[in-house]
Amino acid sequence: MSNDTVYLNGEFLPLSEAKISVLDRGFIFGDGVYEVIPCYGRLPFRLTEHLTRLQHSLDAIKLTNPLSPAGWKKLFLQLVERCDAEDQSLYLQITRGTASRDHGFPANTPPTIFAMSNPLKAPAPTLLERGASAITLDDIRWRYCHIKAISLLPNVLLRQQALEASADEAILLRDGEATEGAASNLFIVKDGTLVTPPKDNRLLPGITRDLVVELAQAAHIPCL
Repeated sequence: MSNDTVYLNGEFLPLSEAKISVLDRGFIFGDGVYEVIPCYGRLPFRLTEHLTRLQHSLDAIKLTNPLSPAGWKKLFLQLVERCDAEDQSLYLQITRGTASRDHGFPANTPPTIFAMSNPLKAPAPTLLERGASAITLDDIRWRYCHIKAISLLPNVLLRQQALEASADEAILLRDGEATEGAASNLFIVKDGTLVTPPKDNRLLPGITRDLVVELAQAAHIPCL
């Protein structure tokens, strides 16, 4: 067993053999969505919530979901079986498929489905000891951050700017308000109250974010 087996368009195959066309719309336009699902003890974490978010992203870009929830669960468990690690990170990407380069949606084009699972990396002990550092930057992303789209160049540039400033993350500001990190949701504890930006089109609706809010409410911690 190893973690070099991936799924691509109906096949499980070695990562080195997985190929897509250069005309795939994900490659040409960034026309697709993705999900990242942690697995603990070889079980996908909050799978129903992740699949619900995936459906919302697909609906937002007008792309039909190629599998049912049961189909996705079967596929993910098959990938998990092929990786040795107990805790894993599942990655799924769906694009609009391969077609001649044109901005309009192609007709009758099957989507490209790619998925893989790798060992889940634990935070470095030094990070846990000292905490994460951050800088604030203007939120340069588009207006539909609630879609988990594969076109992540703004996030990449913002995170790189943070790294070049010797920081771990960038906290993004839009219209004078903090939205989220370049690759993370944002929480602040102030006067005993847990504060997090409300879910809207300016930020990704994080699955772990929702869990933190649920735990806070269950523990009677004020949360805004």
